[in-house]
Amino acid sequence: MKVVKKRGVESNRSQQIHFSGRNLLSGILFGLGLIAFFDEVVFHQLLRWHHFYDRSTTDIGLISDGLFHAFSWFATIGGLFMFADLRRRQALWMKRWLGGVFLGAGTFQLYDGIVQHKIMRIHQIRYVDNVIVYDIVWNAGAAMMIAIGVFLLYKTRQHRKEEVAQ
Repeated sequence: MKVVKKRGVESNRSQQIHFSGRNLLSGILFGLGLIAFFDEVVFHQLLRWHHFYDRSTTDIGLISDGLFHAFSWFATIGGLFMFADLRRRQALWMKRWLGGVFLGAGTFQLYDGIVQHKIMRIHQIRYVDNVIVYDIVWNAGAAMMIAIGVFLLYKTRQHRKEEVAQ
């Protein structure tokens, strides 16, 4: 068994390989919950640009925000429970986990920008005449997060193949 110690965290390489899927899922859940929480706090509450559901009354919009907020916390807490379990098992693979965080955050943001904003039209980023600028920045940010996540996951996949081959 090969034990790796980085930044004060001991990890067992065979445990990391065995739990690579859980590292990924934990990161995705945390990333999805984190970006949803950020969206809720910044765009829904502080800037008040929109609600989760804007096609009804303000009361319905606020209720939909509350449900969205609860969903984001369930995802975040679920991801963190899995993270704690991975640390306990000495199976935390930080690079793979971070890849999942970026992939989850970017995927949620791209889904929000394309499906919720444009296809379902349940809300826009901001209700202004030139919304396309906001859409481009929103979706480009999502694409960058996805690219970072895929890159990190690719790097761990290469490392995983090398470990399994040995």
